[in-house]
Amino acid sequence: MTTLSQLYKQKDKNGTGTTVKKTFMVPIAELYLEEGSNIRPVDQEHAEYMRDCWIDGSDLPPLSVEITEAGIKVIDGQHRFIGAKLAIEKGHDIPRIECKDFVGTELDKLAHMAKSSQGKPITPIQRAGAYNRARNQGHTSAEIAKAFGRSVADVETHLQLLSSGDVLIGMVESGEVAATTAVALSREHGPKAGSVASEGLAKAKAAGKSKLTKSDAMQQFSATKARRLVELMSAFEFSDEGYIAADDVYLEAMGIISEYREKFKNNTSGEVA
Repeated sequence: MTTLSQLYKQKDKNGTGTTVKKTFMVPIAELYLEEGSNIRPVDQEHAEYMRDCWIDGSDLPPLSVEITEAGIKVIDGQHRFIGAKLAIEKGHDIPRIECKDFVGTELDKLAHMAKSSQGKPITPIQRAGAYNRARNQGHTSAEIAKAFGRSVADVETHLQLLSSGDVLIGMVESGEVAATTAVALSREHGPKAGSVASEGLAKAKAAGKSKLTKSDAMQQFSATKARRLVELMSAFEFSDEGYIAADDVYLEAMGIISEYREKFKNNTSGEVA
């Protein structure tokens, strides 16, 4: 069976466009993790899963590393690295780990860590933390969005999530509230958002639900009545005295507006359902 190496060596004859990107086998003792540098905290269960992968001989991707004064720093692949050390503790021989150079800016590092899941997706709070670190480095929302491959709105929403309070952040981390719902609640209720969300979640669970949805958490105005108001307003006519309408049209329109004001008198973010 022909290997890629053999194919590459015969490129002048076979015309292949295959190129080589070097990786290196690095002694595990020369590698290190910098505490707090990775946007994901260490998950012991996932590290143990990677340990089992090493013991089973699974084909794992190389670690992304950079050379520092302290040694060879792991930029991406912390769970693979920790899993290898756990496998060694179990008596499995791993003298070296395949590594490749990470090339890029500090912003590129954050984006790379966010995009590389190794079977463990990044959480909304971890994404928000990565965006915040990038923001603290002086990058704009547009620059962060481009590097991470996300929208500017996504960046802004996650940054606002960090200011939504410990209760809401905890609920987002546990999967009981979506990040967008947490931000919407924070905007509407300010410091009271946590208690409002807790009450709403308790009611949702009492109704047999596992999480608090936006429709459960936020007051919403009838879409039918909103459409009816548009129909009524289209019947208004402009005159020297301003907009006028037949009495019945005017009264019905004002009735819908009054109902909306009454329902959302304590906030300005009433949504149409």
